[in-house]
Amino acid sequence: MTIPYTLVIFDFDGTLADSFGWFLDIFDEVADKFGYDRGDRNNLRALRDMGARELLAHHRVPMWKLPMIMTHVRKLQGQHIDRITLFDGIGEVITTLKHQGIKVAVVTSNARENVETVLGADIARLIDHYACGASLFGKAAKFKALLKAAGTEASCVLSVGDEIRDIEAARVAGFKVGAVSWGFANADRLRRENPDHLFECPQDILTALRPPSGFHPNI
Repeated sequence: MTIPYTLVIFDFDGTLADSFGWFLDIFDEVADKFGYDRGDRNNLRALRDMGARELLAHHRVPMWKLPMIMTHVRKLQGQHIDRITLFDGIGEVITTLKHQGIKVAVVTSNARENVETVLGADIARLIDHYACGASLFGKAAKFKALLKAAGTEASCVLSVGDEIRDIEAARVAGFKVGAVSWGFANADRLRRENPDHLFECPQDILTALRPPSGFHPNI
């Protein structure tokens, strides 16, 4: 018996990092700057049931402005980076996976500087591959490039994220899909996408990827 995954790819915001509260706080400011509808905090449950395209349409976000919006949000987060922290248990997850001989990557639309700052030096150096600055719907291309760089088979890769677009991109790349219920999309919405794994807490990741008895990583 062997461990099914040789590489685990994590999304950052909403998966590793608890940035949702901060994002809500700056949403209206960014909406005013770029000319789309403000958020409705009284409607969060319904919003968390939407995919990214539905959310963009709901708030009437001009698609041609997306690159500028994302660049601005990355810059804002860098200025407020002390407000962003890892979810409890994430450090243990990454450390344990590495100890098991599993490679770990981060693929995100966020900036690498922001990612490494929040991870902290000890955890950041454990990451085998970073692919940062992806466009909102550009993760599939990042996944394919990362797969080549990692030198592994798509069937041996688990992609872990908190949004519908993460699931869609992973399937385009041929990866197995792990969805986390502690990020943006609610668990019921994620469940309807039939991910290979639905994680309710970070410890669930370690449970799902626990090595067989007698396994010794070749590291």
